[in-house]
Amino acid sequence: MSRKKEHHNPKTRPDLTGEHKFGDAGQLISLFLFIIVWCGDSLFLQKTIMFNDVIPLYIHAPLGIVLLICSGYLAIKSINIVFGERRETPSVIRKGVYGIIRHPMYVSEILLYLGLICISISLAAIFVLILIIIFLYSISRYEEKLLLQRFGNDYQNYMNETSMWIPGWRRKK
Repeated sequence: MSRKKEHHNPKTRPDLTGEHKFGDAGQLISLFLFIIVWCGDSLFLQKTIMFNDVIPLYIHAPLGIVLLICSGYLAIKSINIVFGERRETPSVIRKGVYGIIRHPMYVSEILLYLGLICISISLAAIFVLILIIIFLYSISRYEEKLLLQRFGNDYQNYMNETSMWIPGWRRKK
């Protein structure tokens, strides 16, 4: 097994809980599908990009760039927290961005797609993003079940205190 794969493997890293078996493959397929649709519509077909003419470029392009920067920040911070250090005693991670939202890696992925959509507004790509959000939500819920099984009330308290994706937006108890 490669050193990189070993670093992210719950079997060799007992401080990690695991993820959905289709999570990585599904995210890779989602990325390719999104890029094909977004590029195809924005650059070639130009069937659903009518809002690019309505909303000035100086508004939607900077917004897209800000979202891409936020995406990169969240991705780097969350990856460094989870994979950057081994925890001697496995526990619920509450530090850094995990103190604000439970799934910053998935939020960073959504922000990436939203940033690209803002740069070139494609309704077809928005439809693909909706499908991606549904997929990410389902794997988030699956992973939360694993975490609840492993950490019980500690993770349940974390879920009650910390929103899933949108800071400050928690479900009612």
